[in-house]
Amino acid sequence: MLMIVRSCRVAMLVALILPAAPGRPAVAQDAAGGADVRPNMVGAYGPWLSGKVLGDGPARLSFRTGRWKSLDEWRAVARERAWERIAPVDQGGRPEVRVESTREFEGLHVERLSWQLPGGGPRTEAVFLKPAGASGPLPAILGLHDHGGNKFLGWRKIARAGDAPTRTVATHQDEYYGGVAWANEIAKRGYAVLVHDTFPFASRRVRVADVPPRIREEGIDPEPDDAEGIKRYNKFAGAHEDIMEKSLISAGTTWPGAYVVEDQRALDVLCARPEVDSRRVGCAGLSGGGMRTVFLAGLDDRIACCVAVGFMTTWRDFLLDKCHTHTWMAYVPLLPRDLDFPEILALRAPRPTMVLNCNEDGLYTLPEMHRADDILRETFAKGGAAAAYRCNFYGGGHKFDREMQKDAFAWFDEHLKAKQ
Repeated sequence: MLMIVRSCRVAMLVALILPAAPGRPAVAQDAAGGADVRPNMVGAYGPWLSGKVLGDGPARLSFRTGRWKSLDEWRAVARERAWERIAPVDQGGRPEVRVESTREFEGLHVERLSWQLPGGGPRTEAVFLKPAGASGPLPAILGLHDHGGNKFLGWRKIARAGDAPTRTVATHQDEYYGGVAWANEIAKRGYAVLVHDTFPFASRRVRVADVPPRIREEGIDPEPDDAEGIKRYNKFAGAHEDIMEKSLISAGTTWPGAYVVEDQRALDVLCARPEVDSRRVGCAGLSGGGMRTVFLAGLDDRIACCVAVGFMTTWRDFLLDKCHTHTWMAYVPLLPRDLDFPEILALRAPRPTMVLNCNEDGLYTLPEMHRADDILRETFAKGGAAAAYRCNFYGGGHKFDREMQKDAFAWFDEHLKAKQ
């Protein structure tokens, strides 16, 4: 594997310095007017930004620099800087939870919950699942829903509370999750599971009626069963990401500064449940949920075990090739100078950490997915925790299908169930 990765890197470097071959797309010259460069997100500025500004070696707070003797010593410094760059908002302590409804569904006890965060906005809606009759102490999972270009949906993307799924929900689960609600599937294995809407999705979404007409993009606030209306809403919400990013930065925070804190408040709720063993709590998610896993698991020690699915690459991949496929939610100004993207997750070493990737995932380039794997593997190994890290690659595109779920659930069983 290392030989393959090194070969890919050499090929990428050669592509940056050699003239375009016949039949290749038109290429630009670099910023100094020198050799032709391969097409990238910023054209002739790509080699300069990736090679000179970002740099090719470990970032200045990387554990791989050898500046720190232990993971604990490194984590204290690097995590403090990460939080500084993220600029978290204040959402108070554990919120007061209201139980909206309770029922049993397919062998599970299901509670619909909500809570109000002090930072404003609509109430957060969530669903809590556990095996019917179970009293604990249970291992627990915070399920983190994806982005998927669908801000109208949140927890319903990965959980079912007993009502028949709408066409939009069923289509989403068929496309990304093998036709199942994975939060329910792992709850049936003996876990307590909480899935919540996070900023700005579903109950926490921005309403079209609350913004000026000139930026509504013909969006509407639809009913849950209005598939066409949901498409119109999501078109508005996609365009609104640019505005939200500008507003967050103008307020002195970042997108992770909002949603990571909301995920932590949900983690407060989960850990406080009487049937939950707060020492055995994990988190997982696909895509935007994988991104949320990277940040939450990397920054909060209460996450004893994690699985990040379909969101692992490098800042270089975003810079040169793939920023156009991603939400603003992934970016933290100035942090790339301190830590590469996978090193946010590596901040949790030596705790058990799994990454699941797909070889044909169009959101990333395969060489940079492997490079991210190298970075994580090297960090865990240098810290004496090589066995705590695992990365699997699968065929196919962007997904968290049943085969991948089986491997993820086995990882949780090994590290959460076995340590009672």
